[in-house]
Amino acid sequence: MPGSLVAAARFQGTDVVLLIVIVVLVAFAAFLALAETALIRTNKAKALALRDEGRRSARALVRLVEHPQGFLNPVILLVLVCQLVSATLLGLLANRWFGAIGVVVATVFEVVVIFVVAEALPKNWAVYNPERSALLAAPVVSVIARFPPVKLVSKGLIGLANLLIGPTRRRGTNVSESELLALADVAEQEEVIETEERELIHSVIEFGDTIAREVMVPRVDMCPIEADVTVSQALETAMEAGYSRLPVYVGNLDDIIGIAYTKDLIRAERQGKGERPVREFIRPAHFVPETKRVSRLMREMQEQKYHQAIVVDEYGGTAGLVTLEDLIEELVGEIVDEYDVEDPPVQRLRDGELSVSSRLPVDDLNELLDAQLPEGDWDTVGGLVFNVLGRVPVEGDSVDVDGVRLVVDKVQGHRIGRIRVKTLAAPVQAAGEDSSPNGHH
Repeated sequence: MPGSLVAAARFQGTDVVLLIVIVVLVAFAAFLALAETALIRTNKAKALALRDEGRRSARALVRLVEHPQGFLNPVILLVLVCQLVSATLLGLLANRWFGAIGVVVATVFEVVVIFVVAEALPKNWAVYNPERSALLAAPVVSVIARFPPVKLVSKGLIGLANLLIGPTRRRGTNVSESELLALADVAEQEEVIETEERELIHSVIEFGDTIAREVMVPRVDMCPIEADVTVSQALETAMEAGYSRLPVYVGNLDDIIGIAYTKDLIRAERQGKGERPVREFIRPAHFVPETKRVSRLMREMQEQKYHQAIVVDEYGGTAGLVTLEDLIEELVGEIVDEYDVEDPPVQRLRDGELSVSSRLPVDDLNELLDAQLPEGDWDTVGGLVFNVLGRVPVEGDSVDVDGVRLVVDKVQGHRIGRIRVKTLAAPVQAAGEDSSPNGHH
């Protein structure tokens, strides 16, 4: 009898039902594989954004991603059951039809079909269409996750696994700052956001780690007035400096008693009180430690409605002052008005060198040069030069630090004005020769 007739003879009516069951199981396994990939790749923020857009099934999606352990175990269990049952049924049919050779052929066929149809194809489609696949899968997975038999069996199996390997601690899905920064960089590369938006995101995240000492106007750059000067003299000082608020001190700058507002001085001058001491017209000063985080300081300024604070060091002495404008500039960059004399923090010179302000943060210079200049008790490039040099610099002094030469270009009194920066070529070191990472001239 020909082989086809033998196969036909062995073909039974129930085989049609089993073939239909196998096709349904493979299709359901493919859908669950798509759902698993899509839901795992969808974070809570994306789900909330879809809900706010009014997308269909978005509410179910939000509930799922808020508690991934509620759907992940049942989905994985059902995928495994569907694949195993379909493979077993197909093997039984092949063995009855064609014997041992049929089992081998069926096994190869199962591996190919299950891998392509029930794994690779749906998961790749979910990767390239995450929103559509997540919204498509969310309603069905929500029902499956709440279905009592599936829920009970998956919990029982997880309990058995915990007995074997010990219970696993549930960890939150916190996103680190570095991940947020990387996400912003990727979004810019894919042209989802503009360069300015990426820079603003970086500034906002870094803002939380910045302290008052890093943004303050240092003590030597403050424009204070003595409490016994007249209103007219104080007003003239304010107009020359272009400031709307001046710290007022008694004896020395470490004893600040208040803040003189230019508008108060103008009002007193117009009332004929120009010869009165300025101490009579001052307002209370706000004092903050130099280690105070600027995010908290900005919130305090908003709540208590003040625009300037005196920064004090650990000994109670005046270290500088910080204004609301200084804090905003940390977020959006330098704000220059018609009264400011602009001194750019960074200038590029023709020979490839940089001319930087001594107040430029070391972190910013490292980012510009892709360098690794050391950090310590100093925050600025000028502080680094002081530390390495070990004395008050004069114009022309230079220090070499980790492959970067810092040359003092301008000195004002005892402080550095501007520094010329040059990247040094890596030295060719002879065998046995010692090298020092830091040096000065």
